[in-house]
This record gives sequence, structure tokens and C-alpha cells, in this order.
Amino acid sequence: MAVNPDEDTEFNDALRKYGIIPPKETTPPTPSPPSSPKLQDVLDDLTLEELKELGEEITDDDIDRDIDLYRRQRLAQERLQQKRARFGRVYPIGRDDYTRKVTEASKIDEEGDEEEKGTGVICFLYKDGIPHSDRTSGHIQTLASRYPHSKFVSIVGNKCIADLPDSRIPMLIIYRKGEIRNQLIAWGADRERQLEELEALLILCGALDLPHGPLGERRAPDGDDSEEEDDDTSSRMRSAATSTNARAPKNIRAQSKKDGSDSEFEFDI
Repeated sequence: MAVNPDEDTEFNDALRKYGIIPPKETTPPTPSPPSSPKLQDVLDDLTLEELKELGEEITDDDIDRDIDLYRRQRLAQERLQQKRARFGRVYPIGRDDYTRKVTEASKIDEEGDEEEKGTGVICFLYKDGIPHSDRTSGHIQTLASRYPHSKFVSIVGNKCIADLPDSRIPMLIIYRKGEIRNQLIAWGADRERQLEELEALLILCGALDLPHGPLGERRAPDGDDSEEEDDDTSSRMRSAATSTNARAPKNIRAQSKKDGSDSEFEFDI
């Protein structure tokens, strides 16, 4: 009698037990359907006008209330962000402005900042005609627009630091809460630097705050707030930081004012 090994019988089960016929092939489990997106995830992707239109189309009272509450929270958060976005461009300064527009400006807390962490101020020392300085200048302009909560100022290098050699250009001096957090010297002189590298470094040293989500939550720069993506973003930032020529703040010392100028710093570079 011929045996069909594909039949699901007790006899075939016994034959399989003793290895006479091969084991029965298992059917792979059917994958679970993707979970439905949460309501807030859907609402996050809509504009305020789209939220208003959606609320007018919904007939379920409970969902309509949730959408209306979410829209009101979004409106309040956008108004708050507009108040806090005090900058958004690069401000040229002179040496005599340094203390007031850099050091003192970094001590000012944002409206509604319960942590009282001050303002990130990035002072960009440059010289026109130096290729890596010109390239960095473009990156600074982009970041100033992208992070309007932080203050970016610029000054010609030797007008800020007397006899500053071109080999130290461009230089970025980073302040927060009245203190120098870091300085980058001759940024991009060793190799061509990318915008993302500078952005990551400024975030790591506290000059830039991560962007806010629709309801004010902190998010990674690409807008994805998942835990996995946060880990990837942190890894990219650490990688960028370890490959830079960032160095601890040194050779910059505060001195008492010797004249009537607004600047209280002498730089020993």
C-alpha cells in the first residue's frame, strides 16, 4: 500500500515519530495586520486648517471633542513658540558689543522656561575669502533660521581678537547661561565639514535645543520621536562629535574692564 506522506493521519504521525517519513511541513503563521495608528499620531500630521475641517466632518461627539481639544492645544503651543522664537537670523556685532550681545544675552531665560537654562548664543568669527569660512557661514545662516530660539552673532575675526591669524578662522565660541560651553577653532580647515556635523555638535554642547513637536514635546531634528529613532539620532550626534576638532574652552580669559567699552574679554589665542 502506497503511503501519502502529505496526509494528516494517525498512521503518518506514527511513521514520522520513527523517522520513516519526513516531518510534516509547518505552515508559517499569518502575520498580524499592522496596528491602527493612534488618533494623536494622525492629528500630528494635520495642519490647523485641516484639523478644523476634520472636526466639522466628524459625527462622533467624543472624537469631535478630542479633536477640538487637540486643536486648541496646538494653537496655544504655536503662539508660545512664536513668542519664544526671538531670533531666526545671524546678527552682526562689534567688539564693543560683545559682553552685552553675547555673554549677557546668554543669561536671559526664554518666556515660560521653568528650567531657567538661559539662551544658547553662538558667536561666529569669520573672514571673507577663506573657503572653509565662507562654507561655514552658509551653515550658520541655515542653523540660525532652523533654530530661532538660539542667538547667532557674527564678527570679523581680527576685529574681535586682535591679530587673530587666518589659520584659526573660522572660530565659533559657544555660550549658555553666561559661560563658555565650547569653542571650535579653524572649523572645516582639516576637511570639508557637513551642516549636520556642526548641528550635532551645537546640540551636544547645549547651544541648540531640539525642535518641539506639535504639542511642545522635544523631538529629534528629523521630527521622529520614536525611541528607536532617538537612539539613532544620539548615535549620529556622538559620531559627529568624535570626528570633529572641537576642543575644551581655553585660552579665553575674563578680565576686568580697563576702559569704557562694553567688552570685558581679552582673548589670548
